[in-house]
Amino acid sequence: MLSILEGLFIFIAVSESILGVLGNGFIGLVNCIDCVKNKKFSMIGFILTGLATSRICLILIIITDGLIKIFFPDMYSSGNLIDYISYLWVIFNQSSIWFATSLSVFYFLKIANFSHHIFLWLKGRINRVLHLLMGSLFISWLFTFPQIVEIINESRMKSGNATWNLHMQRSKFFTKQILLNLGVILLFTLCLITCFLLIISLWRHNRHMQLNVTGPRDPSTEAHVKAMKVLISFIILFILYFIGIAIEISCFTLPENKLLFIFGMVTTVIYPWGHSFILILGNSKLKQASLRALQRFKRCEVGR
Repeated sequence: MLSILEGLFIFIAVSESILGVLGNGFIGLVNCIDCVKNKKFSMIGFILTGLATSRICLILIIITDGLIKIFFPDMYSSGNLIDYISYLWVIFNQSSIWFATSLSVFYFLKIANFSHHIFLWLKGRINRVLHLLMGSLFISWLFTFPQIVEIINESRMKSGNATWNLHMQRSKFFTKQILLNLGVILLFTLCLITCFLLIISLWRHNRHMQLNVTGPRDPSTEAHVKAMKVLISFIILFILYFIGIAIEISCFTLPENKLLFIFGMVTTVIYPWGHSFILILGNSKLKQASLRALQRFKRCEVGR
């Protein structure tokens, strides 16, 4: 039986998942409609659609995996279910981080203003840079999948009350988890660097505007601020996501602690659903589409 607190946390996690699927689904739908109208996919549209799709899949995997471990733990003791979920989680987790990092790089190269020749060279080859990042995603998969196979093979789950514990030394288990997430850590580091450089660009731009005594709300400043909000929110939410994953992983090496695991699941899902709504509010096209959708919804309610 679940306690009241455990039930509350599960309700929150499921609610977050529903919001995440709706928010990311809206982003994907708007960009697909825009693609059909214009008969082409812009780079930002491709990134946002890919990010939304990967996050929908990631949310569904996280919540499905969590509910199975809570209510049907014996399902992981037999069969290949854990293999399939682990593989899918790696694919969509790393895809989600890759698209988010690509978005930060896109904002940085499009909005930031530096005179350094390396930045100017990259700015003129933004599509190539993003294709290079895509190549790094496939390389990361090649290194990650063997680690997953080894963890699954060595981590036979106990039956009965010890279902949550693994047959593996803790030091070895955590070492493998670090190797498993090495590609994600590198992508997140790249996102931190681009965010830091955007802050420098914004600071230099504001100083230049003050020296020239121009209006503070010029388009370049607004673009800098919007990009900074998206990137900083991504960093904060991704840190929460990483903390949630760490909590869930730690539950496999600790005595059974269902409440801690559910709390980790709640923390993990905050990132893919929360950032989707920040993207909607920070993107003028998505924001206008959401306002139109709300107006239509209100008219439908009044018509009833």
